[in-house]
Amino acid sequence: MIDEQNAPHDRDREPRYEAVPGVVLRPVSPDDAETLARAYRRNRDHLRPWDPRRPEVFYTTEGQAARLRDLEALRRERRVMPWVLAEDDGRGEIVGVVNLNNIVHGAFHSTNLGYWIDAGHTGRGLATAAVSAVCTDAYERLGLHRVEAGTLLDNTASQRVLAKCGFEPIGIARNYLHINDAWRDHRLYQRILGDRPPAG
Repeated sequence: MIDEQNAPHDRDREPRYEAVPGVVLRPVSPDDAETLARAYRRNRDHLRPWDPRRPEVFYTTEGQAARLRDLEALRRERRVMPWVLAEDDGRGEIVGVVNLNNIVHGAFHSTNLGYWIDAGHTGRGLATAAVSAVCTDAYERLGLHRVEAGTLLDNTASQRVLAKCGFEPIGIARNYLHINDAWRDHRLYQRILGDRPPAG
């Protein structure tokens, strides 16, 4: 298992998975600011029902560059693991994001999963492939025990993805997240990755 806190971040040695033909899943890079900003602008209406309100700077290259610097610092502290789905055609357009947030070690060894897929790439199995690969990586490389995910109650597409990836429902969290200008109930899911004891 890689010690992410102390190991140098060699981008050539980082994990990379083919999600579907022509699309790769890889860790986000500081160089992704422009393409990530473009992806969020392109999907602004598509994501509005599922996202918190975003400031306008979020949709700019500068805003994404600042966000990626923050994510990189948190990643070095082993508190997040951010991924992107990118076209493997030389242009590298980003067509999805998968994040492991709030990574907790110790007796919990758990994380929260979030993801979205570009409006023009839904229905191709990208979400299922990406979530499955990220969960495998979370267990095998990051040494985590559990992944939790939440969906809005009417987000049946995400619920199907989670079910296909081995998640089980664990309950309803009332007023869980402020999404699309209101506190929204969420259905919570978890996947137990394995039963080995936490390292260290």
